[in-house]
Amino acid sequence: MSRLKCVRNFPRDVMVDARGGFGDVAFRNRLVKPYDPFSSAKRKQSVKLSRQFEKALIYATRIHGGQRRKKTRIPYIAHILGVAAIALEYGANETEAIAALLHDAVEDCGGARRLRDVERKFGKKVAKIVEGCTDTDETPKPPWLERKQAYVAHVRHASMPTKLVSASDKLHNVRAILMDYRQEGEKLWSRFNRGKRGALWYYRALVDAFRGKRIQPLVQEIDRTLTELELLSNKGSHVDKPPSVQMNHSAAGVAAKHRR
Repeated sequence: MSRLKCVRNFPRDVMVDARGGFGDVAFRNRLVKPYDPFSSAKRKQSVKLSRQFEKALIYATRIHGGQRRKKTRIPYIAHILGVAAIALEYGANETEAIAALLHDAVEDCGGARRLRDVERKFGKKVAKIVEGCTDTDETPKPPWLERKQAYVAHVRHASMPTKLVSASDKLHNVRAILMDYRQEGEKLWSRFNRGKRGALWYYRALVDAFRGKRIQPLVQEIDRTLTELELLSNKGSHVDKPPSVQMNHSAAGVAAKHRR
């Protein structure tokens, strides 16, 4: 039996073979890269959450009440809380934390009308971040690929608060996908509009699009988690191109309407 050793700067329960460990060199390099999202500077910062945060938490709970995570029985509010927690762990201020609680409010709970309500209740700064995290406020939604390509292009130039909240959302999503893949295997991909290739392409494109020193530790964590998912489900290969568009007549009609 080969000897095992712990990887420095990585969780204690993760072990690698003393002769080299994981077969995929790129994956191994990502794992062993020193990483500390809580630098001494960040630890010295104290984020005070006021009653406005509490108000946003109640608001989010009410507007997402009854919703479930895609094809699961998990209450959607679990995702909302998870995204807010990640944002705070990676240095969010109260405005950004409130936006994290409300990041899906426009897309899933009322569109432009909801955005106006968010601005009225929580201010322009919060509303701006929420708007930046929304890939569409239209009903019905435009075609999936069109929306996702536009969103990837958008986040490249988004404000840093928007990138922080959006990246927190994507990390929570990728962690959830990885956990479910371990339990369900390939049948998991039936949940997604474009299947495995679509999901892996989208999150890899976002890792490449997110830029900025402030969010670098967060993006590195998305990269590590996504790399593990790619290793398990796609033999470690990246999906660098979006899946080809195969529309039925109904989908083509929606796309034409959106272009007009």
